[in-house]
Parts: sequence; C-alpha cells; structure tokens
Amino acid sequence: MNRILVVGPSWVGDMVMAQSLFKVLKKSASGCHITVLAPAWSEPLLARMSEVDSSLVMPIGHGQLGLSKRWRLGRTLRGRFDQAIVLPGSFKSALIPMFAGIKRRTGFVGEQRYGLLNDLRKLDKDRLPYNVQRFVSLGLESGASVHSLDQILPPALKVDTDRCQDVLQQFGLDHGKPIVVLCPGAEFGPAKQWPAAYYAEVAQHQLDSGRSIVIMGSDKDRSVAANITDKVHGCVDLSGRTTLGEAIDLMSLAAHVVTNDSGLMHIGAAVGCHVIAIYGSSSDDFTPPLTQNADKLHLDLPCRPCFQRTCPLGHTNCLNNLMPAQVIEVLERHG
Repeated sequence: MNRILVVGPSWVGDMVMAQSLFKVLKKSASGCHITVLAPAWSEPLLARMSEVDSSLVMPIGHGQLGLSKRWRLGRTLRGRFDQAIVLPGSFKSALIPMFAGIKRRTGFVGEQRYGLLNDLRKLDKDRLPYNVQRFVSLGLESGASVHSLDQILPPALKVDTDRCQDVLQQFGLDHGKPIVVLCPGAEFGPAKQWPAAYYAEVAQHQLDSGRSIVIMGSDKDRSVAANITDKVHGCVDLSGRTTLGEAIDLMSLAAHVVTNDSGLMHIGAAVGCHVIAIYGSSSDDFTPPLTQNADKLHLDLPCRPCFQRTCPLGHTNCLNNLMPAQVIEVLERHG
C-alpha cells in the first residue's frame, strides 16, 4: 500500500479543489492510503470526502513558522508515509515532510524549496492556468499534466441526507419553498465582495417571487449579512451559526447559490447546486466553480483581474458596475 501524506491548503475553496487530487491518487494508485495534514477547521470538510482515509491537525497557525513544533510533529511521523505531496507553495509547508524523513516529497519549487522537496516540479502557469490543474498535476508523474478542466474529476462532497431535514427544522427553514442561498462574504478581501446593497436587491426580488432566502457565511460575514437583513425583511441569516457540516447539508438543498469567489462557492458546486459566481478582482480563469451547473459573471475591464485584496485604483468598478439585474436575469432564466 502506498501511504501518502498530503499537506493541505489553508483556504476552504482550495481544500475543496484538492479533492480532485485525492480522486486522481485513488484512481492511479489503487489501494493507496491518503492522510491530509491541514488546519483543524478542515476536518468536517475532509470527512465529507470519501477519498480521504485519515486527517492530521496542523498545530501551527497560518503564517506562523513554528519551527520547533514542525520538527516535533515531523519526528512523530517517521516511518508512516511513502510519499508527501505539498500543496502550498511556502518554504515552511515543506518542512514537516522533510523532518519526517519521507522518501519522496513532491511539490512545486515555490519559495526555493530545493533540498526540502526531492520530487520538485517547475510550475508553468501557461500550461496549468487553473489552480485545480496544479493540484492534480502533483498526483501525476513528473511531466504529465491535465490539459483541460474536462479531464479533471470534480469535487463531490458527501451529503448527510438523514440530517438534512433535522438541519432545516433546527434553523426554522421552510423546504416547501425553493431556497436561494446568498454568500456575500469573501475572506480574501473587499475586492472580491459584491456590494451588500446589490445582494439585498436580489434577495427582495426572490422573496417577492416566492422563494426562501438564506444568508450563509462565517462569523466574519455577520456585518455584511446585517447590511442585507437591515434592508430586506424575511431573510434567514445563518452567518456564523452553522458548522461546516451543516453548511454542506443545507447548501445541498438549495435551488441556487449566489456567491462571491469564496470557499462557499466551491462547496455549493461540490454538492450539486446551481451556482451564480460573481468575480471582481479574481478570475474564473484561475478558480472557477468546478461544475457544469454554473453561471460565472464578471465585467471585462482593463484593470481586472488584479488579484488584489482591495482595489488599487480605489473604485472597485469590477463589482460596483455589475448590476443586480444581471443576477436576477440568470435566476429567472433558470427558474
């Protein structure tokens, strides 16, 4: 049995996309055992991926070096794995596999990781424009790659169907009406956040059309959610109130998800929702929702995509000029 340790990413959306790598590993290395080393928050998400056999909690926070902790953890992993695949590109993310003495350590060169990784790959961004392509390519032999998204096995999170009705009752939701989920947050920064007033206009239109509106997000999204509920009465605001597992189950019941480029966008795609993805500073040419059931909205401005957290020009026209009517038209077209 090939025992593989995957050092996972620190963002929800990236972790969802990593499932495509896990699928490739299970398909190409029959009988392999996959363990994912990742932040504690990711455990409920990894539990919904049938390809993941076990997980380990990364004891060091995102952005911290924690050299002694990494060394101690690496020493406890000695002899347990045949290969490590390191998805983040940072220097520190490659330390634990080296400290663990894992024989084959795969990853992109990244921050000059010569010596830390011994199965080094040079990242050709033109050949691998999509983030998910880059993940999947690390599960293939050096030099092999996937040339299009059509060749990639998309993420597919398990839904706890027995829990779905309990979750609806827990949050007082009426499943007799079609559910439209709004995801107005984006942890990366405001240059990825469509205006709350625009979400409110979409919410009012959908409520008037007989649909239920559910707002989802983390604790950090409560203020933007409040900006919507202050303008529109009748929305159910669940930002910061659900576990990740409950969020997965609830989103599986939605008819539509209107979302910024965020982790919840990828979760919605991975449970089969129709996704309306709104792009500002980022691009669907890098992190698209991995589903055929999606509409990707953006404006073709010369200044985008800039991939910045805040608009370097100070106007955020890539989002402010994308009007609610465009989203409403897509919702009406899909019924």
